[in-house]
Amino acid sequence: MRELRDVQVPMRDGTILYADVYLPERDGSFPALLERTPYNKETSSEITLDSPRVYTDHGYAVVIQDVRGRFKSEGEFYPFRDDGWGPNRDGYDTVEWIAVQPWCNGKVGTIGGSYSGVTQYRMLPTRPPHLAASFVRESSSDYHREWTYRGGALEIGFAMHWALRVALTNVHRLVPEGQVAAVRARLQAADKEAHSWLRHRPQYPHPLLTGVYDWFNDWLSHPSEDAYWWDTTIALHHHEIDTPVWHLGGWFDGFLRGTLVNYEGITARGMPNARANQKLIVGPWIHGPANIDKRVVGEIDYGPAAAVDIHGLRLPWFDYWLKGEQNGVMDEPPVRIFTMGADEWQTLPTWPPTDVHVEDWYFSSATSGSSASLNDGSLSRELPPAADSPDSYLYDPDAPIETCGGGWLTYAGDKSGGYYQNPIEGRVLTYTSAPLSRDLEVTGWITARLFVMSSALDTDFVVRLCDVSPDGRSRIVADGILRARYRHSLEREELLTPNKVEEVEVELWATSNLFRAGHRLRVHVTSSCWPRWDANPNTGGPLFREAKAQVALNTVFHDAFRPSAIRLPVRRR
Repeated sequence: MRELRDVQVPMRDGTILYADVYLPERDGSFPALLERTPYNKETSSEITLDSPRVYTDHGYAVVIQDVRGRFKSEGEFYPFRDDGWGPNRDGYDTVEWIAVQPWCNGKVGTIGGSYSGVTQYRMLPTRPPHLAASFVRESSSDYHREWTYRGGALEIGFAMHWALRVALTNVHRLVPEGQVAAVRARLQAADKEAHSWLRHRPQYPHPLLTGVYDWFNDWLSHPSEDAYWWDTTIALHHHEIDTPVWHLGGWFDGFLRGTLVNYEGITARGMPNARANQKLIVGPWIHGPANIDKRVVGEIDYGPAAAVDIHGLRLPWFDYWLKGEQNGVMDEPPVRIFTMGADEWQTLPTWPPTDVHVEDWYFSSATSGSSASLNDGSLSRELPPAADSPDSYLYDPDAPIETCGGGWLTYAGDKSGGYYQNPIEGRVLTYTSAPLSRDLEVTGWITARLFVMSSALDTDFVVRLCDVSPDGRSRIVADGILRARYRHSLEREELLTPNKVEEVEVELWATSNLFRAGHRLRVHVTSSCWPRWDANPNTGGPLFREAKAQVALNTVFHDAFRPSAIRLPVRRR
């Protein structure tokens, strides 16, 4: 493998971005694969996967580039801004620069995930003429709904820590030379005490990042999904995409919704070459390139089939689109999903599956006898009785329920992925079914419809779906949150009227899980999941600007007139 280090790539505004180029040993021109990363071209996700060696051995050139304002590349880093369809089109310019190099045959593909998936997805609507195909691992479609917020709640465990880590690696470029050592020391200390800073009130203006990376304050200034976010939303540009894309996601990835929405949107609304040539694979994985070839996710062993070789997926894909090899990759069904519980892969003709029917599973106050929770309620297909008593609990923002697994991106050793929920169930409401008489497959998008009341002007509602085995272990399947002020729309706030019953909907995103005969379904309801999501202070004041919080009394109703339920997409097997 030959290496060309720190190659200058000029952008349309004169800014120079730097890239490392890896070439096969033999001379010639080759199809090229590009990763654009903010995480250092010398240690990027594709470097950790040994991609330069793998793909040069198979006759590809590999280009790994620092995005604008990161590491060696010139300019200012502002997340998402210069990677797409704005005045600067760094992805487009890079692809077209690669295509005319003597070592490239004019065919370019893109690789990478997470932010290196951002750089791919945001480039797609600009349609570089020489872009032949993309393979995107675990990335977003809407940076409000999947990157920074979820249901109106701040993804603080990821977003703040990500901003802190990104600042740490660029501090020498962000502050005057005489302040670099002091600012770096302050950020390093905060990184070691992350949970303390995640609890800090007020978050705005951020005491660590103000004057360093002020875009984090911009994120906090726009908790509603307003025009600030619309300009970056890929879903609004699906109709402009004409590139074959393979989308890879994980059921416990914080960007799962983006993976699925991008696949759905491009197949439905993309240009002809894109609509017919999208593929999707979703496994039981958490975020990150090192987690796709593992069978154990969190505490759960999903069996040997769960581990997948990403290079084994990508090579036939790029061989077909960049080399013209008729290897059958496009003859396979377009959708491949891993069904947890069965611990096996399924292929589908489309996502979401069309062979499902929605089943409402209703909450009731009847005791299930299966959970040491606040209430031990029941869950069934039958409507609850007319006079079923509601369940209430106190939510204290200064003593939130801890995050125990689920689909989020962690930095500080917190639990992500498949975990048993029994350690936290004593502090939440639960609604549990009787043991199932037959297998029940749930595959698709999940929502919960709740009838709730709060003593506060604003509060949160967290809903979690679990699979309970006959020995009582309660395994997380999917979860979601809704900040009550956004119950009608993420675009506008509307505070609660204290002690008034409201109907709300909580999105749990999607899953595929087989609840085996003899297992039970269980639903949690609570008001916090920290440090994954910021703890709502319940005051109803401007978000992130208040120093104090108050306790809320929250109530869930489940009677025949207010039938709280979880809505499950059920498939026949």
